Amino acid sequence: MASIQQINGDYYGSKETLTETLPYIKKRDIYTVSINTFFGIADKELSLYNDAIYYYKEAMKDCTDSITKQIPLSNIAVVYIQQKKYDDAITILESILNKVRNTKNTILSKARIKDNLGFAYFKKGLNDKGLSLMNEGLEMRKLDDDTYGSIESNLHLAEFYSKSNSKKSDQYAQAAYQLATHFNSVDERLRALSFLISNDSGIENVRYAQKFIFINDSIIKIRNNFKNKFAKIKYDSKKEKDENQKLRLERAENLLSIQEAKYQRAFFIIGIAALCLLLLYLRKFYQNRNRIEKLTAAYDTETRIAKDIHDELANDVFNTITFTQTQSLESTSVKENLVHKLDQIYNRVRGISRENNEIDTKANYAVNLKEMLSTYNSPSTNVIINNIEKVNWDLVDDIKKVAVHRVLQELMVNMKKHSEASVVVLKFENTANKILIEYTDNGKGCKKDKIIKNGLQNMENRILATKGTITFDTEPHKGFKVKITLPK
Repeated sequence: MASIQQINGDYYGSKETLTETLPYIKKRDIYTVSINTFFGIADKELSLYNDAIYYYKEAMKDCTDSITKQIPLSNIAVVYIQQKKYDDAITILESILNKVRNTKNTILSKARIKDNLGFAYFKKGLNDKGLSLMNEGLEMRKLDDDTYGSIESNLHLAEFYSKSNSKKSDQYAQAAYQLATHFNSVDERLRALSFLISNDSGIENVRYAQKFIFINDSIIKIRNNFKNKFAKIKYDSKKEKDENQKLRLERAENLLSIQEAKYQRAFFIIGIAALCLLLLYLRKFYQNRNRIEKLTAAYDTETRIAKDIHDELANDVFNTITFTQTQSLESTSVKENLVHKLDQIYNRVRGISRENNEIDTKANYAVNLKEMLSTYNSPSTNVIINNIEKVNWDLVDDIKKVAVHRVLQELMVNMKKHSEASVVVLKFENTANKILIEYTDNGKGCKKDKIIKNGLQNMENRILATKGTITFDTEPHKGFKVKITLPK
């Protein structure tokens, strides 16, 4: 399933599915090689390069022979090229090429190694050596009938000639585009079109640009539809199991004696009558309480926004104004520094806006919640979200949805500001009567008596207001754990 998700561009969903495999691992073997390799591919495509290297190294540990170890090693070299660590990539690829040069092993493509090695040399500035190796790689792929692999070779050569010979660059880009179209490889088609757009001008340029926009828009829609469809399939499977369990329970209940059923009906009627009387009494009370809660929430929001503006923006704006008054704006470096400062201020304003905007509690609630949590992904922090789609949010009232969104948002902001965590895991569980949410990070933690000072008391108040419970488990240098339970 994780492989299918990656083919369809759903890399976050793929990581969720891979995480579900971990409890089934009894020992490290060929399956852990595959799992770690897929984790590495997902993180590479998400530009989480350090995480990708970590998982490729984990895959190497379980390879059974020296040849198969070269596969994750060559993947590491490709990531190094993305990170512009060309010397590291060249060292690895030269080593692999020496090991497989005289072997007949077909698991690891010599053509691919030569192509990537030539590309690394070219990116380092050694053009002649790079071009020679890339040409060798392309010819070997043609001899091996590796048509799909030829796409990457043509793209590398298109980039090589893009600044020196636009006509030749176009030829290789066109070849890559035709092959990618044959294999329905959308990402490679877009890369080929980007070279054709940058190389050409006039009517052809417009045609290529229009084609790029059309393909890009189409694949975004297709991949989003796939994500939703995949999530629904998993949800329907879980729902079917739950319904079967419910039917078994109902059959057991039907075995109760007739007399016991009469007592239950009588008790039910009395209870309903008492409840109606109680609801009439409490109606006015809850109307007043809801009004007070809305006023309190509005006040808390205004206070938080004011504090964020004072703490995060005021000093930066003042320093930027001072900078423009004391520096000559004629200098290019000063202008770049000013643009950088303004960009930082803009991003902070967007962050404050995102943290305090209105929450959509309708059909898109789960998607928006997941999107909000995913925004805290960064090269230094990997956020893993499990089973959020399995919760039937339609059965949860809006007040509880808002509480969950705000509490998780405050947890993520607290993590970003204080914890220095590299891994954050959020796990959602759905039972018949409750929703369980577990938050775990591997950050620096804190003493329990400092939780109130860090503003986490506000989270507790939100959850308690919905009749739920929240517990914090943390110690210095031992991470941070939060468990939230909400009644439906």
